[in-house]
Amino acid sequence: MKKKIAILGSTGSIGKTLIEIIKENKQNFDIVLLTADKNYKEILKQTKYFNVKNLIITNEKSFKELKKKKLDKINIFNNYNSFNNIFKKKIDYVMSSISGISGLIPTIKIIKHTKKIAIANKEAIICGWHLIKKDLKRFNTEFVPVDSEHFSIFYALQGNKISNIDKIYLTASGGPLNNIPKKSFKNVKISEAIKHPNWKMGKKISIDSATLMNKVFEIIEAKKIFNLKYHQLDILVHPTSYIHAITKFKDGMIKIIAHDTNMKIPIFNSLYSKQIKSIKTDQINIKKLNFLNFKKVDTKKFSSVKIIKRLPNKDSLLETFIVLANDQLVNLFLLKKLKFIDIIYLLQKLINMKEVMSLSKKKPGDISSIVSLNKFVSKKINKIIN
Repeated sequence: MKKKIAILGSTGSIGKTLIEIIKENKQNFDIVLLTADKNYKEILKQTKYFNVKNLIITNEKSFKELKKKKLDKINIFNNYNSFNNIFKKKIDYVMSSISGISGLIPTIKIIKHTKKIAIANKEAIICGWHLIKKDLKRFNTEFVPVDSEHFSIFYALQGNKISNIDKIYLTASGGPLNNIPKKSFKNVKISEAIKHPNWKMGKKISIDSATLMNKVFEIIEAKKIFNLKYHQLDILVHPTSYIHAITKFKDGMIKIIAHDTNMKIPIFNSLYSKQIKSIKTDQINIKKLNFLNFKKVDTKKFSSVKIIKRLPNKDSLLETFIVLANDQLVNLFLLKKLKFIDIIYLLQKLINMKEVMSLSKKKPGDISSIVSLNKFVSKKINKIIN
């Protein structure tokens, strides 16, 4: 029987990688739904190749362009309320890979419609884990994290218990600016900030890697997913990105998870998990193993990691504020309205505001309260840059 799947964000890098994996065994899958924001041309190619019957395209202009095509036997929607019309019973697998806070609502809405959900959206986990966790339990849906670091922890925990974890180290390549001195940060161009040495990623996540905010977010994610305290988590700079996570257990054992710098590996494993399937990868790289080269983060250079010490162990709205503020500041940099060095400087300035720090004592609420926080963030950013 074919495995029925849906891909939220099929035209992004994660979605495209999953598409390539499915192509290798096309006969075993039935893609029930594909979604995108603007890229209707790419989603149309995917639809025709896999004979997909349901599409969601959220951008109004792109939706109208797609509707003009008058595609026979294809249902085209422009919002996620259509899930109830599309899914008559639980499908086998969903990949949630819509980037940014816009991925939160569809991720939560689709949980009840699938047996398993793989989530590659940092913002959804950081801002809405309390809601996701509740629905995973309520609808008996299996969860797999797709970020290479969190999947590595997830993999290391097989045959072990979370309560046996002593310490976890997430690795960071150091990003595009690892070998550039801090004094040069004020002159960093967009082209330099998005040029990651190891991974092929979108502009936003590449800039987060350049500031090391991606690691701040990954620490928050790990804390939430695995129910840990911040003192159990740390970051090690590892320029080759061969090791993704190191997990030390209370019984003295240490598990080090390594794999090629290719997101195809965690995505492939999230899709097949308990099935015995092979993926073509490189041979073990002995040279890389002999020169692993770990070091602590230079917090003077990458001051973003200091934000972790400001975070409460209990889930709060402060984490959501930080995600939303960083998102807006990075966008301003991409629009050439801020310098690169301003991203973290202004973010820390925002966090120091009394009104913002008070969010650390407020529990995250429902979806509407999380999304509405964006207006508060915009107001505060406008106040400090104007």
